[in-house]
Amino acid sequence: MAAAQQATVDTGKVKDLLAAHRAEMKRYLSHCMHCTLCAESCFLFMARDKDPRYMPSYKVLNSLGVLYRRRGRVERSFLEKIKKIVWRNCVLCRRCYCPVGVDIPRMIALARAVCRSQGVYPDFDEQGHQESWL
Repeated sequence: MAAAQQATVDTGKVKDLLAAHRAEMKRYLSHCMHCTLCAESCFLFMARDKDPRYMPSYKVLNSLGVLYRRRGRVERSFLEKIKKIVWRNCVLCRRCYCPVGVDIPRMIALARAVCRSQGVYPDFDEQGHQESWL
């Protein structure tokens, strides 16, 4: 892809993806009570000295939550920023527990889908191996 074309975000495509899951996103994002009970069940959070950036609720609110609030009107730089949150800081192990039923992995997967729709993926090295973050 050309650099100029790669730098632009197809906001229509992003909006369509978000619209298809609007009710679900709205419900999950409004149900999060910021209780942080999900954090203790996340092995990455526990293994990283309880770094708040690895807290499941942080990951959802700072990726999909922002996409939802901005109604899909985002820059490529934002997608590059959340790339680390949705791929490096979460492995979609489904261990995160929410006492009110927020499906955290589903929300992270949706944020990944938005990134993929714009060609934003984890980086690969010269040999074609995916960057390992674990």
